[in-house]
Amino acid sequence: MPIYEYRCNDCKKRITLLILDRSIQPLCSLCDGSNLTRLLSRFASPKSEEARLESMADPSKWGDLDENDPSSMAKVMKKMGKEFGDELGEDFEEELETAVEEAAHGEIPAGENMAPDI
Repeated sequence: MPIYEYRCNDCKKRITLLILDRSIQPLCSLCDGSNLTRLLSRFASPKSEEARLESMADPSKWGDLDENDPSSMAKVMKKMGKEFGDELGEDFEEELETAVEEAAHGEIPAGENMAPDI
């Protein structure tokens, strides 16, 4: 995809533009300025499943985990969700937030399984 990042030298904002025709001068989508500097964009580097599992096994990621605190468990599950992407389901975070709210209102006793049914 020909998507480029620019910094507008007029409004000092960073913008992302889809450039289909390189003969057309790109304009800032915020101020319509044409004084743009093209930036080097970051790129995604997909991890293998093995690399993701190794990352999850790193004890430094779990130093602040309190297994009896629903919000701490939710934070850990969100980290896991980000690491594994859509594999945990589309409604994962929504279900997780519901479980945390229920635990905060005493509907789920602390320490019980908060994991949503997937």
